Amino acid sequence: MKILAISDVHNDRHFMQKMAQKGADEKVDLVILAGDIFDEDQFKEGMIGPFKKMGLEVAVVPGNHEGMAEINAMVDAYQVKNLHGYSLKFGDVGIFGCGYGDVGLHTLNEEQFFQTLKQSHNSIKDCKKKLMVTHVQPNDSIISMKIPGWGSSGVRKAIEEFKPDVHICGHIHETHGIEELIGSTKVINVGKTGKIIEF
Repeated sequence: MKILAISDVHNDRHFMQKMAQKGADEKVDLVILAGDIFDEDQFKEGMIGPFKKMGLEVAVVPGNHEGMAEINAMVDAYQVKNLHGYSLKFGDVGIFGCGYGDVGLHTLNEEQFFQTLKQSHNSIKDCKKKLMVTHVQPNDSIISMKIPGWGSSGVRKAIEEFKPDVHICGHIHETHGIEELIGSTKVINVGKTGKIIEF
């Protein structure tokens, strides 16, 4: 399975057109948008359409800049898959997620991050391979720049307990593109880079 993962686009329609072309050229099975697609609850045309025109499937979690109203609008208009508290199966690959941030307009507390991930993980727990998707990054990580108070302890707890093969996140622009290992899990801040992930 091949995935194109992106986050923190913040209404950049030109970038999304480039990513749609990349997804088509790479023949990806799924595009995952890991939050902050829009800015401050502003649903903009041209952010999802380019992917659908290329015949690409899209799954999303909300960031701290969009709420469930914007996610539901994308579901209704473009049939994207909502991963916030839900999961998807592609063969032996299970994908589960939780959106929102730890600061900004749309936030969760640490227990809510963990419980949402636990709920979404339950239906794919027997999958051979697992991908966890969040917007916020785990705390005490290189991706969170090891700054006290940055990142989510709830997300980190989910990594340690559910042991996904890969965890993708965004949120911290300064570490876009950085990868690290937490236990056996490869954690990637996909950011505005257009990261290809293969299982």
